[in-house]
Amino acid sequence: MIDIGCHLSVSKGYLAMGKAMEDLGGSTFAFFTRNPRGSAAKAPDPEDVQALNDFCKVHHFGKLVAHAPYTMNLCSDKDRAREFAETCFSEDLKKMELFPGNYFNFHPGNALKQDRNACIDWIAEVMNRYITPEQSTVVLLETMAGKGTEIGRTFEEIAAILGRIDEDKREKTGVCLDTCHIWDGGYDIQSSLDEVLAEFDRTIGLDRLYAVHLNDSKNPCGAHKDRHEKLGEGEIGRDALCAVVQHPLLQGRPFILETPNEIEGYRKEISLVKSWEQ
Repeated sequence: MIDIGCHLSVSKGYLAMGKAMEDLGGSTFAFFTRNPRGSAAKAPDPEDVQALNDFCKVHHFGKLVAHAPYTMNLCSDKDRAREFAETCFSEDLKKMELFPGNYFNFHPGNALKQDRNACIDWIAEVMNRYITPEQSTVVLLETMAGKGTEIGRTFEEIAAILGRIDEDKREKTGVCLDTCHIWDGGYDIQSSLDEVLAEFDRTIGLDRLYAVHLNDSKNPCGAHKDRHEKLGEGEIGRDALCAVVQHPLLQGRPFILETPNEIEGYRKEISLVKSWEQ
């Protein structure tokens, strides 16, 4: 059975997110480890955390996919911004150990006017500094659309970062594939899904793919704009996204919706995605 869910707000607590997702009919969800566009990070209530962990176990939830703040740029050209990003990464990675065995996903960063290869080195350097072989959390690099100077706009750039991770830490790292992002990045999952997945496997390895962000796109393939759309209402289309959900090489991974919806819209999309696996 597919694990499908969406982003939820942590404002009412961790257990409240689990209950909200059960009500929506899903069995996984994503949440921001701190304010997505700022630096605020509320200390978790240990009882609330344990209550969510117990709830997910009892209700057979799949892996949760936490998301780092958008402002975290591990390769910023400003020292202060890089220090903030490193603090976010290290603190949030520790926080994720309160939720054993789940995923911590982040956007690799923006090169701005810097050398891209140097930026890839810096991202991997921070990952190596804080990831440990003993941790239970798997850190996921998200595939990006190529907007501006984003790092991770090609499978090759993601592979380059992962290839720089210390060998004893590699099993604690992987990829979150975003359907809108790779489409906007030029990977045609509408007419060439098998070929795109084969390229991913050659370049990165499908064994490194841990989660999927399931989104339609407002843009044509290769637009490099990163504008998400509701399922079936964008340029990727319902049939292509259904094929993603049903593809045998993508089974067993959590699917997270990041479509422009309110709660009831997510309820409908979760039901739609679950109907596709039948």
